[in-house]
Amino acid sequence: MDINVAQLIKESIGSKHNCQIDESIGVNDINSVKGDVTLTRTKSGIMVKGEMTASVKGICSRCLRPIDYEVSYDFEEEALPSATISEGLSPQAQPDHLTIDESQILDLSEAIQQYALLTMPVKPLCRPDCAGICPCCGQDLNQTVCQCPPNARDQRWSKLISLGKESKT
Repeated sequence: MDINVAQLIKESIGSKHNCQIDESIGVNDINSVKGDVTLTRTKSGIMVKGEMTASVKGICSRCLRPIDYEVSYDFEEEALPSATISEGLSPQAQPDHLTIDESQILDLSEAIQQYALLTMPVKPLCRPDCAGICPCCGQDLNQTVCQCPPNARDQRWSKLISLGKESKT
């Protein structure tokens, strides 16, 4: 997601350019990103403001089926030059900031990916009322009801359960 900012750097402070982004990424479970980005010339660089929507693939945390979902986010970062640019911007780039390279290209890929990753839910769901899987037989409870008894316990915990019962008596 490279943007040539050479023309914007030549303009006066406060000048704005708008860009549309519609890119396929294919990394970190992010399929694609769409949105609007506004670039504003500042005294020291370019202020980047974006409203983005990312298409993400993941796994439902209850039923373990693959799912596709969208996350929306806004971001705001200032891009600083990494080298002296003839129009008066001096090098100020820092490792954790967006940078404008010597060719006056601004690469938004890393920032857009990081913000998308930050907005992904920790436990994504295929739908809000997902029933999940049966803890005994592993049946997807969204598709059918299993035949397990309602109070069935995992046999691996039987010794611990019996110890708990013994301590109460």
